[in-house]
Amino acid sequence: MQNIKQKWVLIIVGPPGAGKGTQGTLLAEKLNLYYFETSKILELSFQENTAGEFIEIDGQKYYFAQEFDNWKKGILCSPPFVSYLVQEKIRDLFAKDISLLLSGSPRTVFEGEQILPLLEELYGKENIKVILLDIPSEQTIFRNSNRRLCQLMRHPILFNEETKNLKECPLDGSTLMKREGLDNPETITIRLKEYKERTMPLLDYFIEQGIVIRKVEGVGPVDEVFGRALEAIK
Repeated sequence: MQNIKQKWVLIIVGPPGAGKGTQGTLLAEKLNLYYFETSKILELSFQENTAGEFIEIDGQKYYFAQEFDNWKKGILCSPPFVSYLVQEKIRDLFAKDISLLLSGSPRTVFEGEQILPLLEELYGKENIKVILLDIPSEQTIFRNSNRRLCQLMRHPILFNEETKNLKECPLDGSTLMKREGLDNPETITIRLKEYKERTMPLLDYFIEQGIVIRKVEGVGPVDEVFGRALEAIK
């Protein structure tokens, strides 16, 4: 397994509901990685910026209000907008001598073309690992339709017989909630289409750049999937 004393990067890719959040949290804790969850970075940026604020990239303005509207509908945010926020955070963490686990970014070929060279420059190509959490489309719809997050720390709570009646997060005690709009069946269908059309080509880009992708079966008990993921990155 990777020497955790050496700075390195683990990227988790997968369709909506594949368990990127759950497995990312477990792997980050096990391997002493900073859990870099792009969705949280986006949510924070939407909370901190007013409707009229924007980021200007290569002469084009990307308004937080419009990006937030796309995000709520299940449409991927503009790749330059996401890449800008992600790269800023990566540079900040690298300066603090921190290894990363990226969940949710890069998510398009454009983002990959922007982010992967930066990761290679800072961490070295040999220190970048990618795993693909793979689940069927019907699992995506089922998992997202039943997914809940805790209000305080945004822990994802898996839906099963033991958790279906939970009202509070077992980790921090805050109220469990659904992501309004994002996890209804219509939006999930859009998100799945976005994944197939815009994220899956990213895998080909990784391969072209000499990055090995380790495929992990994402269906099954959390501990079993976790074991597969650990084995894949050895």
